[in-house]
Amino acid sequence: MTQIAEYQHILFDRDGAIAYVTMNRTAKRNALSVDHMQELTACFEAIGAERTIAVVILRGNGPVFSAGHDLSEMVGQSREFYEHEFAVCAHLMEAIVNLPQPVIAEVHGIATAAGCQLVASCDLVVAAEAARFATPGVKIGLFCSTPMVALSRAVGRKKAMEMLLTGEFISAEEARQAGLVNRVVPAAQLAETTRALAETIAAASPLVVGIGKQAFYRQAEMPLHEAYVYASGVMAANAQLEDAQEGMCAFLAKRKPEWKGR
Repeated sequence: MTQIAEYQHILFDRDGAIAYVTMNRTAKRNALSVDHMQELTACFEAIGAERTIAVVILRGNGPVFSAGHDLSEMVGQSREFYEHEFAVCAHLMEAIVNLPQPVIAEVHGIATAAGCQLVASCDLVVAAEAARFATPGVKIGLFCSTPMVALSRAVGRKKAMEMLLTGEFISAEEARQAGLVNRVVPAAQLAETTRALAETIAAASPLVVGIGKQAFYRQAEMPLHEAYVYASGVMAANAQLEDAQEGMCAFLAKRKPEWKGR
């Protein structure tokens, strides 16, 4: 694996078609300062422009995934600072959703508040058995209103409201049952399982995966008929692509497809 970029708060590594974005503020439990979020956004935007990367794995160094916003830089600030901070946060979360490549969160320890928001914003989530999730802002007088946006789109309304109103932790297994997490595995298998999932996705055409990811999020908020009209148009355009024709022909010929990215 070769490191292909340097940042202050994160590490960006690449192994073949899979990129690793690793939060590296271990002394701050990977708390999301403004600078940290801006680096993450810049990193994801750079990945989006690199078509040879098929999948991204987001993880954290140290004992936890992310403890949320960096409260040490939030005390006593102006309204302008807070508006800027939460706009930066929203930009990061939207960058993950808008990224052509799927993003898999590899979660250990805890993911709280904006850290839980980060998890909910990722396309897929693999968690260690001991991982825990919470939106505890209500306990310190700062309701998790922005984490609520991602959380309420990942889990059912009742569960989202329970997490937001109580601020209590839920286990990795409870998070899986609620739809926040895809897979729960022993800590020793976390990296291996996440990598295997990434490799499965990377075996498909990255171009087609990107089309599908974008279409998924767009249709999800549409009425049923409008969603079918939109998705039918997307699929018709997809079917004309060289990769789609190659994939269908390879399937019929019982051979492995060779993707061209067009």
